[in-house]
Amino acid sequence: MTEVKTHTSLENQLFGFLKANPGQAFSAQSLADGLHASDSNIFTKVVQALASLERAEKVKVNDQGAFAYNPDKEGVIGDFHANDRGFGFVHYAEDGDDIFINPDNTKLALQGDQVRVKLLSKGDGQGAKGPEGQVVEIMHHAREQVVGVFTLGSPYAGYIGSIKLTDKKFSTYEFLVKEGGVKATDGEIVVATIDDYPTVSTPKRMTGTITKTIGYKDEPGVDILQIVYNHDVPHVFPKDVLDQAEKIPAEVQASERIGREDITDQPLVTIDSIESKDLDDAVVVWRLPNGNFHLGVHIADVSHYVPEGTPLDEEAYNRGTSVYLTDRVIPMLPRNISNGIASLNPGVERLAMSAEMEFTPEGELVNHRIHQSVMKSHARMTYKAVNAILAGDETTRNEYQDLVPMFEDMAQLHHALVARRQERGAIEFDAPEAKIIVDDDGKPTDIELRERGESERMIESFMLAANETVAMHYDLAKVPFLYRIHEAPESDRVQQFADFVKALGCPVKLNPDNVKPKDLQQVHQYFVGRPEEQMVSTMMLRAMQQAKYSDQPLGHFGIGADYYTHFTSPIRRYPDLTVHRLIKWYAENGMDEAAQSKYRDRLAQTGEDTSVKERRAVDTERDTDAMKKAEFMEDKVGQEFDAVVNGVMKFGMFVSLDNTVEGLIHTSNLNDDYYLYDEQHMALIGRRFHHIYQVGQPVRVKLIRVDKEQSALDFVLVNPEAAPKTDIQVADPHHGAFGKGNGKSQGAKNGRGYQGKRKSAGKPSDHKAPKQAAKTQQRVRPAGRHK
Repeated sequence: MTEVKTHTSLENQLFGFLKANPGQAFSAQSLADGLHASDSNIFTKVVQALASLERAEKVKVNDQGAFAYNPDKEGVIGDFHANDRGFGFVHYAEDGDDIFINPDNTKLALQGDQVRVKLLSKGDGQGAKGPEGQVVEIMHHAREQVVGVFTLGSPYAGYIGSIKLTDKKFSTYEFLVKEGGVKATDGEIVVATIDDYPTVSTPKRMTGTITKTIGYKDEPGVDILQIVYNHDVPHVFPKDVLDQAEKIPAEVQASERIGREDITDQPLVTIDSIESKDLDDAVVVWRLPNGNFHLGVHIADVSHYVPEGTPLDEEAYNRGTSVYLTDRVIPMLPRNISNGIASLNPGVERLAMSAEMEFTPEGELVNHRIHQSVMKSHARMTYKAVNAILAGDETTRNEYQDLVPMFEDMAQLHHALVARRQERGAIEFDAPEAKIIVDDDGKPTDIELRERGESERMIESFMLAANETVAMHYDLAKVPFLYRIHEAPESDRVQQFADFVKALGCPVKLNPDNVKPKDLQQVHQYFVGRPEEQMVSTMMLRAMQQAKYSDQPLGHFGIGADYYTHFTSPIRRYPDLTVHRLIKWYAENGMDEAAQSKYRDRLAQTGEDTSVKERRAVDTERDTDAMKKAEFMEDKVGQEFDAVVNGVMKFGMFVSLDNTVEGLIHTSNLNDDYYLYDEQHMALIGRRFHHIYQVGQPVRVKLIRVDKEQSALDFVLVNPEAAPKTDIQVADPHHGAFGKGNGKSQGAKNGRGYQGKRKSAGKPSDHKAPKQAAKTQQRVRPAGRHK
C-alpha cells in the first residue's frame, strides 16, 4: 500500500486491500505499517478509517481484534432519495455519482431510508449515463411516524380511519389507522406511528396508530408544527432535562472562578441583531505597541453547565442544533441557560472560553492563546448601531464615544482579514436572503430582504478567525479533535462546471483533478456584475460538496482554510460544545496517548450524527420558509412579477421572484411553442420559434395557483415572445433534430453547460451567513455565526 492524503481515500485503500485478500485478517498496526507513511499519526487515522468501515459493515472484526473483508455485506450503503414516479437515487460515496434505482429495484424503500445497493452498472464514465443499482436490503427506515389530516371511517375491516399525509414525498401513499392509540376527531391533524410499511401486495399502503393530536389546520401555529413533526424534530424538553436546568445558578459562583483568567477589565462587547436574546460571543480589539492587532473572541462556556452524560447533554445531542423557524426557535438548550447564565449580557460576570489572537496589519496570525476565563460585557451593541458608527453617524458615535476608536480598529482588522481570505481563494457568495414577517397568529404579512452591513461581515470575519485558529492549534498538536470540513468538489462536477463557464467566455482554466479555491474564486469574480452572474453562482454551488463535521482535519475548501472547526456557538450547536470539552480536556489532562484515547473512537460518530441533525434542521427551516412564502402569496394570484429562472428540468422551469419566493412554470403552461429539454445546455428550447430558457435568465411571470399544503406555486410567462432565441441544435425524440447547430445563442450566451446528471447537490452552507428566520418577537439566527 502507498501513502494516502484524505480520510475517504484511506478508507477506500484499506477496504480495497482487505477485499483483495479475502479470508485473511489484519491488525490495525499491521495495516498502518503496510502504508509506509511518513505521517507520525497514521496509526490513529487507520484506526478511525477501520472504525468507519466497520460501522458501514464493509469489514468485520474477529475475536482477536483483527479486521477482514465482510463478503456477506457487499454493496454500497446510502440514503434512498425517492422520486414521485417510483424510481430513486442512492449516493455513491466512492466517486460522488448517484446510483439510479429503477422502480422495479427499489425493494419499496421510502424517502430517506438507509439501504444497501448492489451495483448493476457503473455507467459510461462520461456523464451521459450514470451508475445503476438494485436495493438488496433496507437497513433502516428513516421515517417512523407520519403527520396528516385524520378522516374518520374506513371501508377496510380493522381500521378506524385514514390519514392524508402532508409530506410531499409521501403524498401518494395511503395510510390506514388501526384501532387503539389516541382518539382523534374528523379533520384533526394527527401524528401516527408506522407499524406496517409497504409490501409487495400493498406497495402504496402503510398502517399505524395515532400517538398525538396537534390541532386543526387553521389554528395558529399548527401548520409549522406539522413540519416539525414530519421531520421528527425534538421540541419539548423532558422533565429531567428541565429539572437539571433549573438547578443551575443564575449567577457565576465564587468557586467557579478558580483556575480561570479574569478578563473583566477588558472592554468586551457583544454585537448582535436587535432581537437576539442568547448572546454567546463577545469581541474586543486593540492595537499592540508593535502595531499589530489584538483580537479577543470570547465564547460562553456552555460546557460548564452541560456535563457529559447528563440528561441535558443527551437531549442536546439528540437535538444537535437549535432550529430557527418563521415565528419561533426550537432551542438546543433550555432558555434559562441559553438566555440566562450562558448569555453574555452586559454588566454581569460570565464564564467563557477565550481565543486571543495577534494579527499583523496585513491580517497574518502571528500569535494565539486559548484558555478559560471570567469575562464581563461592557456593552450590548447591535449591528444597526455599529453600522451607523462605521458610516459616520454623529448621533450614534456620540452615544458610544468611548467605544468608537475600538470599532474603527475592528473595521481595519476586518478588512485585513477579508483581504487575506481573498488572497488564498475564499469564495464569497452574496445571494439574497429573506426575512418573513408574521403577525401574532403566525400569518405572514411581508417578506423583507436581509441586508448584511459592515458590522455583520466584521463579526463573521472574527468568528472565522477564531474557528480557524482553534482548529489549527489542535491539528498541529496531532490530537483527536472535531472539525468542520468542506472537501474539494468532485472531479466530474468540476469538469461539467468548467465546460459550462468556458462556453460563456470565461478564460480561467480548471483542472478537475486538482481544483483550488482560487480557481473558482477567479471564475466567480469574472462574472460579478455580468448578466450571467447569478446563473454561474448557482451552478458553482451545485458543483460543490456539503460542509459537514468530521474527526479528520481536511480543511474548508469554500473559505480556502487549511484548518477549520466550529468553536463560536455552543449555545446552539452541539459540535461547538464538543470542541469546548476537548479544549478543556487537553488543558487539564495533557496530550499524551492516555489523554487522546478518551475521545478518539467517539468523534467520528459525533461528526456523522451532528451532520445528520444539522441537515434535518436545515430541511425543517427550508420547508417552513417555503410554506410561509406560499401562504404569503395566496392573495396575489393573478398578479404579475419580475423573476429569474433558477432551475430548468424536462417538465418545466423554476423561477425566483425578487422577494425570494419560488415557483414552477410547467411545460404544459408554455403555450407559445412545443418546448424540448436540452440536457447538455440545461435549457428549454422551443421547437418552432427557438426561444430558449436557461438558469439566470430574467422573465416576467403571472401567478396562477398557490397550494400552501404542498408549498407549491404555479406561474405562466407574461411575454414569451421576449425570450432570446438560439440556433442550438436539439434532438426531438418524435421529430428529429432542428436548428443550425452552431451552438451560439442570439441575445444570450449559451454553452455546453452542466450535463444534468442527477447529484446530491448540497450547498456548502458555511459559505454565507445563515437564512434569517423571520420573527415577530423571537430571536433570529445570528448573521455571521453560521460559518
